[in-house]
Amino acid sequence: MPIKSRLSSPSQSSLIFLWNMAYIKNLSSLIFQVLLLAFIFTKNVNGDGLKLGFYEKTCPGVEAIVQKIIAEKIPLAPSLAAPLLRMHFHDCFVRGCDSSVLIDSTKNNQAEKDGFPNLSLRGYQVIDAVKTAVEAACPGVVSCADILALVARDAIYQIKGPYWHVPLGRRDGRVSIAAESLTLPSPFANIAQLKANFASKGLSVKDLVVLSGGHTIGTSHCSSIAIRLYNFTGKGDTDPSLDPQYVPHLKSICKPTDTTTLLEMDPGSFRTFDKNYYTNVYKRRGLFVSDAALLTDYETSAYVKLQAQSPKSTFLKDFQESMVKMGQIGVLTGNAGEIRRRCSKIN
Repeated sequence: MPIKSRLSSPSQSSLIFLWNMAYIKNLSSLIFQVLLLAFIFTKNVNGDGLKLGFYEKTCPGVEAIVQKIIAEKIPLAPSLAAPLLRMHFHDCFVRGCDSSVLIDSTKNNQAEKDGFPNLSLRGYQVIDAVKTAVEAACPGVVSCADILALVARDAIYQIKGPYWHVPLGRRDGRVSIAAESLTLPSPFANIAQLKANFASKGLSVKDLVVLSGGHTIGTSHCSSIAIRLYNFTGKGDTDPSLDPQYVPHLKSICKPTDTTTLLEMDPGSFRTFDKNYYTNVYKRRGLFVSDAALLTDYETSAYVKLQAQSPKSTFLKDFQESMVKMGQIGVLTGNAGEIRRRCSKIN
């Protein structure tokens, strides 16, 4: 998902570096645990306890309420679609899809939303508006985790993206720890790191390359690619995986210490949900190291090439399927967790 931070101080690059170092430090233990975690999450990723029409009797109008509010807000601010999708992704990849990313920090605990990878997230006011409307109709019934999953789907649909049916029945978590956000997939990750991270959530290599297609929308700050442009190996060089003819264009936009300028993730169509991301990656013009990494693996590179070159792209259909799968990672169901009255606070 696109990395777009609201930090503007010179320390941003240091924080990005620390995130990457923490990610790499955790990788060895992550790989060690992949088989065990994959077994655990394979059960959870199947969404035991989730089903279509979960609120049919307790809150039958919930999906219509969400759709109405999103249909009002996204056309006025279409750039919100990308961060709302990313919010769902970041929630599911830390502790599972339990809306822990929505919890505010307290004096005794720094929550996920204040972890460095999540400082760029925005759109919380949209989630709050939906929760308020849903609570007015069905108090104490619908979880924030389900609302977040529905909002992400409807926001993408509002920008002419695919529509998928969302199994519901998630419950909200009661724990949110900022440091755990450092385990999110890093924009500097190589293909081995990415595959291990996704496998630990019960997601396949195909899910990895398909969900990376979410980078077809949104923006990122220049600071996220400064190292690729100006100091890739610490010798003032450029990442050789970047198209050399594209580098001058990026350098004309981004200076080495620029922390404010925004880049389009998918130049020319960053507000349109389409397959152009794969065309860019195939041309070696993906913005992040993690985008370029997709060309270094047989399975992911084959998918990139297929979507970039085939007139009959399967990306939209594949994205629907992978989003349903991702939305079932580590879910709390039954009597686990709670139904938060406010998404930003545990009850």
